[in-house]
Amino acid sequence: MSQASASDPSAEYGANRPEMDLPAAMAPEELERLTEDLIVALKTVFDPEIPVDVYELGLIYRVDVDDSRFVTIDMTLTAPGCPVAGEMPTWVENAVTAVPGVSGAKVNMVFDPPWDQSRMSEEAKIALDMW
Repeated sequence: MSQASASDPSAEYGANRPEMDLPAAMAPEELERLTEDLIVALKTVFDPEIPVDVYELGLIYRVDVDDSRFVTIDMTLTAPGCPVAGEMPTWVENAVTAVPGVSGAKVNMVFDPPWDQSRMSEEAKIALDMW
């Protein structure tokens, strides 16, 4: 599997952007469309306690798409005791499986490395007035 190029839409998040592993057999146009659509889908899922989506918060650590277009996501939470810890992975999975061309999805909760505010995008920092 090849990693998405630096020219993809997720590149704006620098070192803290999620790792996007996409199949090498995918045509460049499809790769670009799928990458954009996955990011859009991830941005529809919000932590109910924080008015910022999971992508901008930096909760998505890795997105892997296999040759059958099955998506596996590693994500974390802002805190292990998050009240929606049991629900949020399902929200992410539902958002991703709604993307045209995706055959299915699985979300793995990971806590290593632990999330911290440095993983947030500039957009999230502005929204939360964290300068």
